[in-house]
Amino acid sequence: MNKRIETEQLVEGLVAGGVSRREFVTRATALGLSLSTISLVLTACGKKEAPALAAGADLPEMEKELNIYNWSDYIAEDTIPNFEKEFGVKVTYDTFESNEEMVAKLQAGASGYDIVVPSNYIVPVMTALTLAYPLNKKYIPNLTNLAPTFADPVFDPGLVHAIPYQWGTTGVAYRTDKITTPPDSWAIFQDPKYKGKMTQMDDMRDAVGAWLRFKGHSLNSIDPAELAEAKADALIAKKNLKAYISAPVKGQLISGDVWVAQLWNGDTTQARAEQPALGYVLPKEGCNIWTDSLMVTTGAKNKRAAHEFINYILRPDVGASVSNFTGYGSPNIEALAKMTTPIPYPTAEEFQRLEYYKDLGASGQLWDQVWTEIKSS
Repeated sequence: MNKRIETEQLVEGLVAGGVSRREFVTRATALGLSLSTISLVLTACGKKEAPALAAGADLPEMEKELNIYNWSDYIAEDTIPNFEKEFGVKVTYDTFESNEEMVAKLQAGASGYDIVVPSNYIVPVMTALTLAYPLNKKYIPNLTNLAPTFADPVFDPGLVHAIPYQWGTTGVAYRTDKITTPPDSWAIFQDPKYKGKMTQMDDMRDAVGAWLRFKGHSLNSIDPAELAEAKADALIAKKNLKAYISAPVKGQLISGDVWVAQLWNGDTTQARAEQPALGYVLPKEGCNIWTDSLMVTTGAKNKRAAHEFINYILRPDVGASVSNFTGYGSPNIEALAKMTTPIPYPTAEEFQRLEYYKDLGASGQLWDQVWTEIKSS
């Protein structure tokens, strides 16, 4: 069946009540619809449900279990054992590799997770899908340790559902022994001199976003003409790329198979521990800044333990330990002084070049189309 026709029939089934909300998300994800588009359809169809408890509701006594779903390689080795020992809570810890994987699993019925760690642009989507539990801040007194920069994020004003965990940027990592002049622009990916020695992220928002910024446009542009221009620049660069690849490129940078890579600053830091000849720059045209946050799920069975874990992470020593391991920045300003290699907050000048991703709404379909055409060309 034609994908478009199947999608239309699925939406019709949702509207008519013949397709449940959960079934819709599962099937829509399989059809390749973006999370933003799925969220928009659910909201438009009036399928939003109220959270189980109102914000600020009192929580029961500490539970003895806690289930966490986080990105891989994204927590210090002693964080969980120390929490278990201090609070007498048994933690089950699973990992995922993408926001889409995490959301799809929750929507498919994985209701056992108490804490998940979404990226900033996914927080509004999860809120719209009623997957996020409104936090009771009286159980999180260490919130005062957050830096002002992260205390009122655009993706969750007032920190109603999500508490910043780690932050970073997506810029350019490069081998300093191969390229002596730091690349200051996304233009390096269009330079045939480094053909076969460069990679860009295997991620629609990052790869397309870079070329939007290259021409002075917003990372969140939904203008067809600007996206067409970004596509044209992406295709020029694609001729020089070894591959579209994300986290696994670290090994190739270390070995020297890749000299230039669009990459997260933290992954670059991790790779530098094995290969000192690695540098990292924010392109002059700009790039994204992101924040991953701790979120309690609506279906969490251990909400008090989840709040206690968030408060624990916000301790200066714990926050420092986590960021020392991940190589990413800590939103916890009190943790900076305790870090082995502090990641300074962006300067005022750098902030002028940084931008958060936002939910694309219905225009996610246009982005999906552009990305598909780039990958298949």
